[in-house]
Amino acid sequence: MNNVVMEAQSPARGDTVMEAKGLVKKFVSGREELRILDGLDLTVSRGQSTTIVGASGSGKSTLLYILGALERPTGGELLFEGQPLLTRSEDELAAWRNRSVGFVFQFHHLLSDFTALENAAMPARLAGRSPEEAESMAKPLLERVGLAERLRHRPGELSGGEQQRVALARALVMEPRLLLADEPTGNLDLKSAEAVGSLIMELVAERGLAAVIVTHNHQLAALADQPLELADGRLR
Repeated sequence: MNNVVMEAQSPARGDTVMEAKGLVKKFVSGREELRILDGLDLTVSRGQSTTIVGASGSGKSTLLYILGALERPTGGELLFEGQPLLTRSEDELAAWRNRSVGFVFQFHHLLSDFTALENAAMPARLAGRSPEEAESMAKPLLERVGLAERLRHRPGELSGGEQQRVALARALVMEPRLLLADEPTGNLDLKSAEAVGSLIMELVAERGLAAVIVTHNHQLAALADQPLELADGRLR
């Protein structure tokens, strides 16, 4: 029997997409136990941007990886559109990530031998779409992020801000319901950071995404619908 978990229909704007309940994450080093997350709760809704700031080492990236099911918590519950995630197999989680989650990181991780269009289309290619179909999915996104004239340029021919715009288009090409971004402006100059940060917020609203953005950029954090701080293992 096919054991793939079917996804619920896309929620309406304002409905809960991701919910974390009592998340705990502990690391043990020798005889010392380090509790990074300590009963953390978080709710993110469709069309809502959430930013998380906090000191280095506070667990921001760890939380993001848990929300994306790239890392498992020590305890607690994680729900996506009301359905538990932590009981799924690794294969089911990989399929869920491909369908439902877009990731943006501080470093764009673009493939240097491929054009902007080919890079943005890559998730669709990996999902089995033909090159033509994948590129037809990616092209409107690249145009939306201001790269209509740069489709055939390779990463080495693009500025840092342009490379991150390609990474953003790549994250959205499969039309995810959840966007997770880890320091998406952290490797950019001030002007580019402002432009990319504003663009992310616009796309969250336009596409009805639930977004969680980890950042040290307090200007970006202030743009969010739900600006939060992670301290002592909890959000406030």
